[in-house]
Amino acid sequence: MTRRRLVLYLLLNALVSALVTGAILFFYDRTGQKTDCGTSDPGPTLASGDIKVEIINVTGTGVLASEAIIIQNKGEAALLLTGWMLKDSQGGIFTFPQLTLYPGGIVQVHTGTGTNTAADLYWQGSVAVWKSGELVALYDIHSIARAFYRVP
Repeated sequence: MTRRRLVLYLLLNALVSALVTGAILFFYDRTGQKTDCGTSDPGPTLASGDIKVEIINVTGTGVLASEAIIIQNKGEAALLLTGWMLKDSQGGIFTFPQLTLYPGGIVQVHTGTGTNTAADLYWQGSVAVWKSGELVALYDIHSIARAFYRVP
C-alpha cells in the first residue's frame, strides 16, 4: 500500500507542477514580457527609444533616371539601417548596405544604377519600379514594417 501511495503522490505532484508551470507561461506570454535571451543582434537602433523613420517622398515616378525614394530619420537617435528593406508591391526588395542615418538625416534610394554614397543608394534596377497608387514599405531587420508611403 505504501508503494501505491508514493506513485499516486508523485503523479499528483507532477500534474500540479505542470499545471502551475503552464499557467505561469500562459500569463507571462499574454502580458508581453519579452527578454533578450542572450541574442547577439543589437537591434536596429544605436540608441534606445522609439524608431521614428519616415518615407517622405517618391520622386521621378516612372522615369528610371530620376526615380528615387527619400527616407528621413525623424527621431532623436541614430538608426542603423544595415539590413533594412524597401519592398514594392511586385515583390521587389532593396536591402540596405551598411548605413547609419543620423537624426534629421535623409537618404535617397535611387531605382537605377550608380555608386552608393552616404546620402544616395542605388537599387541597380534596369526599369522604373514605382507607379501611382503603389505602396512603398520600409522594414527593419526583424521584418517589422516601420514606414509606408502611397505613391501619389
